[in-house]
Amino acid sequence: MRAARLIKMVLLLQSRPSMTGPELARELEVSERTVARDVLSLSEAGVPVYADRGRAGGYRLIGGYRTRLTGLGRSEAEALFLSGVPSALREMGLADAASAARLKVSAALLPELRDAATGAAQRFHLDAPAWYQEPRTPALLPAVADAVWDDRRITARYLRKDTEVERQLEPYGLVLKAGVWYLAARAQGDFRVYRVDRFTAVEAPDGGGDGAEGGPTGGRFVRDEAFDLPAFWAERAAQFARSLLREEVVVRLSALGVRRLPHVTERAAAEEAIEAARSGDGPDAQGRLTVRLAVESAEVAYAQLLGLGPEGEVLRPPALRERFAAAARRTAALYS
Repeated sequence: MRAARLIKMVLLLQSRPSMTGPELARELEVSERTVARDVLSLSEAGVPVYADRGRAGGYRLIGGYRTRLTGLGRSEAEALFLSGVPSALREMGLADAASAARLKVSAALLPELRDAATGAAQRFHLDAPAWYQEPRTPALLPAVADAVWDDRRITARYLRKDTEVERQLEPYGLVLKAGVWYLAARAQGDFRVYRVDRFTAVEAPDGGGDGAEGGPTGGRFVRDEAFDLPAFWAERAAQFARSLLREEVVVRLSALGVRRLPHVTERAAAEEAIEAARSGDGPDAQGRLTVRLAVESAEVAYAQLLGLGPEGEVLRPPALRERFAAAARRTAALYS
C-alpha cells in the first residue's frame, strides 16, 4: 500500500511543476505529516524531491528526473477507455484504476500537453442516466464487473417476476442503458441479457484454469472470440422493442405528421410503417399518408399519438378512434 502511494507521489510531481503539502495530502488521501515522511523516504531512495520552504513553497522534482514507472497495466488501460463515463467507473469499482491510468499518461506527456486531460473533460461529458429518475447503483455491480474483466464464471441468483432462480453464467459484458445496468452472459450455451439490479447474490468461486479445469461453476471460461458486444446489444434491444409491439393501429397523417411520427412512437416501427405506406398506395389527393403502425397497446398508442395533435387521425380500431374524438371534443370545449 505504501509503495503504491510513493509511486503515485512521484507521478504526481512528475506531471506538475510543483505541489504543496496540502495538495499532495488531498490527492493521496493522507495527512500532511505522512506526505513529509514519504518525501523523506523518496529522498533516501535517491529520488530527487526538493522542498521549497516558505508560504509559496511546495515539493518538486529537480534535475529533469523522469520515472520509468509509467507503463499501463491491463486494468488501467481498460479503465482508461471508459474514462469518459466517470459515474460508470465509480459504480463498477474502477475509479482508482482509471485515476492511476490518467496520472501515468499525464506523467508521460510533454509538459505542453499536460492540460489535455483537463481540456477534454471541460469540453465533453457523458451523462448516462435518464431524466426524471434517481440513478441507483446495483449493490452487486462491482462483483459482476470483476467477473466480466476476469472472464470468470459466476453463480447468480436473481428475481424473475416473483420467483428467485439460480443460474451458472459466463459473464461477457456490461451495458449501461438509460441509467440501468445489463449483463450479457452465456447460460447453457445461449447468450442472454440480465438486469443487474435484479441479482440477489453473485458468487465467483476460486479456481484457475479454463472451463475444463474450473468445472461448471468455478474458474475462468474461454471467451467466444466471435462475440461482439455492441452488435449483440443492438440486436437484442431491437428484438425487445419489437416484442412489445403486439397491437396495430391505422393512422392517417399529414406531411407534418409523417415527420413527427418517429419522434412520438417507437422510431423503428414508425419508419417501417411510413416506408410500407409510401411503397403501397402512397399519399392521397390531400397529401395524407395512411399507415399501419405496430404499437404496444391501445393505451400506449393513445398517450403517444396525442402528441401529433391535428396532424394525425386515428382510423382504427374504432374504440381508440372514439377515444381520440372524445379528447378532441373536450379540447375544443376548453378553447371555445
